[in-house]
Amino acid sequence: MPNEPNTQTANDHESAPEHERISPRKGVIGAAILLGVAVVLAVAGILPRIHARAALEQHTESSAAPTVIALPPQAGSPVDTLVLPGNVTAFTDAPIYARAAGYLTRWYYDIGAHVKKGALLATISAPELDQQVAQAQADLATAQANAANAKLQADRYSGLVQTDAVSKQDTDTYVHLAASTGAAVRSSQANLQRLRELQSFEKIYAPFDGVVTARTVDTGQLIADGGASELFHMQALQTLRVYVNLPQHYTQSVHVGSVYDITFPEMPGKALQGKLVRTSDAIDPVSRTLLVELDVDNRGGQLLPGSLAQVHFKTPAPTQSFVVPVSALMFRREGLRVATLVNGDKAHLVPVVIGQDDGATVQIVSGLSASDKVIQDPPDALIDGMRVTPEKPQAAANEGGR
Repeated sequence: MPNEPNTQTANDHESAPEHERISPRKGVIGAAILLGVAVVLAVAGILPRIHARAALEQHTESSAAPTVIALPPQAGSPVDTLVLPGNVTAFTDAPIYARAAGYLTRWYYDIGAHVKKGALLATISAPELDQQVAQAQADLATAQANAANAKLQADRYSGLVQTDAVSKQDTDTYVHLAASTGAAVRSSQANLQRLRELQSFEKIYAPFDGVVTARTVDTGQLIADGGASELFHMQALQTLRVYVNLPQHYTQSVHVGSVYDITFPEMPGKALQGKLVRTSDAIDPVSRTLLVELDVDNRGGQLLPGSLAQVHFKTPAPTQSFVVPVSALMFRREGLRVATLVNGDKAHLVPVVIGQDDGATVQIVSGLSASDKVIQDPPDALIDGMRVTPEKPQAAANEGGR
């Protein structure tokens, strides 16, 4: 049987031995081992990154927090007087404009001149306006002639109509014509009066007793009517106004009619008297202050508007004051502030009221306590609640001793 070996070979291939099957339990254990290895590798790679990121954030925050020196305020003597800055202004302040358009013919007073009310300051040449006045006068003469003729005709016809010499219709026509021409006369008179009023503005007069503080025009200059250009500026200086922003805490201790001392840097050792004449009767919600006005007699001319004054108000009772360097003050839109250190590394901005100021140090009469730590030289970008890095007292002392 020649074909039998081949048959046996085919059967041998079909009946090859089978591989041992992997049990489900062993497969689960292997997958768990692989998963554990993957988790360990992932954790080993992620944890260093997390630690590095946290360290970087901590370093960035510590670098961004400004280093400051915070020291307790120095106790000052109790004060019974509150000294506040005041702005000195003229009692009356007015720019002088032209009402008539033309060319400046002449000016009579320069800056610093003391003038009386009604004094002639300058003259303006306005030929176009003068021609309009002449035309208005001619129009008025024409209207008056027409009105006179119409009245004559109306009176004549009114007499003839009684005898039936003229018709009543013609009489009514002339009567109404006399009335209309009379109205035209009054209109022409009003127009002429208006132009004459404008013509009177060719002469510029002082509106009150005062001083010429500015002159912005010269001879030959073209002048436009209205508020296009200011000719002169005048201020009344016999009495000056002093405006002061009084902190809300002291508003009940001042009264209209009271007199207070006012000092000026240019007059050391000399105090003038100012009378409180009015207040705004409203607290500014931004600065929490009350605007008050004091009037000062300046008939001697020793004070100048625009200067700075120091107004001395009496406090209700003596209060404890603290002395801090001027560099510790922060001038913000909300008002004067001082930065203090709270919770060891946070800045807190507190509103304060200052008293005496000698240029290097300033007296704080309200807003600080003995337990506060004042940041000596706060950065301009410091805001309330911002994290800071305070220097140690020894390091601050060494820095100050250099």
